[in-house]
Amino acid sequence: MIPKTPFQYELWIGGKEVPSQSGKRFDRQSPAHDAVVGEYARADVVDVDAAIEAAREAFDRGPWPNASGAERAKCLLKAADLIRQQKEELALVETLESGKPIAQARDEMDWAAGLWDYAATLSRHIYGDAYNSLGPAMLGLVIREPIGVVGIITPWNFPLLIVSQKLPFALAAGCTCVVKPSELTPGTTLRLGKILAEAGIPDGVVNIVSGFGDPAGAQLSSHPQVDMMSFTGSTSVGKTVINASRGNLKKVELELGGKNPQIIFADADLDAALDAAVFGICFNMGECCNSGSRLLVQRTVGEEFVHRVVELAREVTVGDPLDEKTKVGAIVSEQQFAKIMGYIDQGRRAGANLALGGQPLQILNGRFIEPTVFDSVTPGMAIAKEEIFGPVLSVLTFDTPEQAIEIANSTMYGLSAGVWTRDLDTALSVSRRIRAGTVWVNTFMDGYPELPFGGYKESGQGRELGRFAIDQFTELKTIQLHVGPRTSWWARRRETNA
Repeated sequence: MIPKTPFQYELWIGGKEVPSQSGKRFDRQSPAHDAVVGEYARADVVDVDAAIEAAREAFDRGPWPNASGAERAKCLLKAADLIRQQKEELALVETLESGKPIAQARDEMDWAAGLWDYAATLSRHIYGDAYNSLGPAMLGLVIREPIGVVGIITPWNFPLLIVSQKLPFALAAGCTCVVKPSELTPGTTLRLGKILAEAGIPDGVVNIVSGFGDPAGAQLSSHPQVDMMSFTGSTSVGKTVINASRGNLKKVELELGGKNPQIIFADADLDAALDAAVFGICFNMGECCNSGSRLLVQRTVGEEFVHRVVELAREVTVGDPLDEKTKVGAIVSEQQFAKIMGYIDQGRRAGANLALGGQPLQILNGRFIEPTVFDSVTPGMAIAKEEIFGPVLSVLTFDTPEQAIEIANSTMYGLSAGVWTRDLDTALSVSRRIRAGTVWVNTFMDGYPELPFGGYKESGQGRELGRFAIDQFTELKTIQLHVGPRTSWWARRRETNA
């Protein structure tokens, strides 16, 4: 239920809650209920500087970077347990702030906790190489060290889940961090400060500032004492993070947008593909970088399959996010609502056929859009190549695998894709030629902590999750160890002259 009074939050700096130095605050209204659900300290440049200073001190002089992998793992595992214990309240906060269905939010808390579990295992498996073939007097060691202070900026669509794709891996490597969540959904990330303190993370290792991209995000991205930035959000904002980072050439890891195709071949299990097609566009109201917003259907089954997609999408429950039966909740903001409706109008004007939806829904006091399906879409249309971030599906047809691959690769994005076929040769050959970081075959949007995630092209750089994730937060160092007597350069020169 909606709380009688909004939840109250402060900044988390140096292991304690503190107000912003200006005393400024901002609030958040539920996108479904039009009621204030949270009030937050508004960080300014001086607050971000204080958070960075705390993280710098904790890295340069604190115990965390030098703690053993086992010690770090113990804290991360405890954090995972605390997230599970507080699942109900965390899920409620995310539902109220984001508009997502409460049942989905609960699942996300479990997924987030699982990422902390997995990162804990990696903290005990950070290793390099030894080279003993350099000659009898030389041993070469290559070791991994934590990169330093990491700035983390996260989006509004999966607040706790996405920070959990970054923060525990940085901590496992021995880094210290400053986190800035989206101003639309900062609640669960701010609550994470107390959770990590209870889990045993030392003061200053994790600092959390709530505020706006300008100035808080910009200051974090450009600050010379930040050694790395990890950002998830739109491609356009990702480019500004790169520009801001140039002052000290900090490392940048980006997980950005997507325009992800699901390719349906005629021989596929069409019942399974049908469910995935509707799930792919309705999950999280389509506000998902992995959203299956393009459906590429082989022409011989196209008309029938699209009809079935429309009929199933028509049955999806749109409504109050606090209702356990709701599958599609509210759109996160007025700006995002206007963007989605603008693309729907654009699709109509471009000549695509509106097969379902396209209208706002009058539910509660919020912003809701019914699942929307366009067919007769061509690859050049904006709705076929630009990220909409809403429950809008564009259906295109193809005849041959080559055509499907060409259409799939025709956008600036390369985050993920789905391939549906019973033919193993088709599955593998198409998967290998699609330029995307993840390709699902006969499934869609499954995720596991063990498997890397990230994109090609303008969908990002670097990878999260999997055993390679730890590498993002480390620097390689070469140590050359000489054994035994060494003939000096000067001595060799004198012998040559003699």
